[in-house]
Amino acid sequence: MSDLSRRLLAEFVGTAALVAVVIGSGIAAQQLSPDNVGLQLLENSTATVFGLGVLILVFGPISGAHFNPVVSAADWLAARRRGTGLPLPEVGAYTVAQIAGGIAGAVLANLMFDLSALQISTHHRITSGHLLGEVVATAGLTAVIFALARSGRAPLSAAAVAAYIGTAYWFTSSTSFANPAVTIGRIFSDTFAGIAPTSAPAFIAAQILGAPLGLTLIGLLYPDTADTADAADNFVVPTPTPNTNPSPTPAAHND
Repeated sequence: MSDLSRRLLAEFVGTAALVAVVIGSGIAAQQLSPDNVGLQLLENSTATVFGLGVLILVFGPISGAHFNPVVSAADWLAARRRGTGLPLPEVGAYTVAQIAGGIAGAVLANLMFDLSALQISTHHRITSGHLLGEVVATAGLTAVIFALARSGRAPLSAAAVAAYIGTAYWFTSSTSFANPAVTIGRIFSDTFAGIAPTSAPAFIAAQILGAPLGLTLIGLLYPDTADTADAADNFVVPTPTPNTNPSPTPAAHND
């Protein structure tokens, strides 16, 4: 199996597992605490935090554990001038693998709880507050990932990114999707964790807006570290080069 094929497999399986954790724990929370939405969110967020941390540790050394199209795009955008980021064609390949994984993870979660495999969510989430929450959640996620990269603390990604997502579940009105692949996956489960198809495009647009805002903040805060931090041995996301088999340091998602 080629290096790119291994990385795409890691992104597919990792994103599928992440969405299965998010949706599966949401279904379980609904069943265990049917009359307490706050407790449902606590159960859902706790499972997501631990699941995400483990997935970053498992898949980070292979693909960088992006699990998120905006993270992959930000990797290319941040290092495009030096040619050390993820090449643009591979950003597209990562995105396809992540979206396919997100849908597969939703189907898996539905089946594990004896629900119809293919569902379409009716959970409408669009308000101006929710969209602002997604901008903030995605900007914060991007800032956390690249701050760790540029300060040489990439090995802390599993703990730091999972902690941020767990926190953002509670301080953002949208409960921090912050991930187009996860958002698309959650369309396919009509449960506590789902999102209606009519709400998803606006959520994704907000996420796409949030990522460059996070990158801009990191560029202002860490202006003198970009040249060294974009090297493959320091960066939080994989930076493959031609005719090599890189071993990227653990990176990050998210949800």
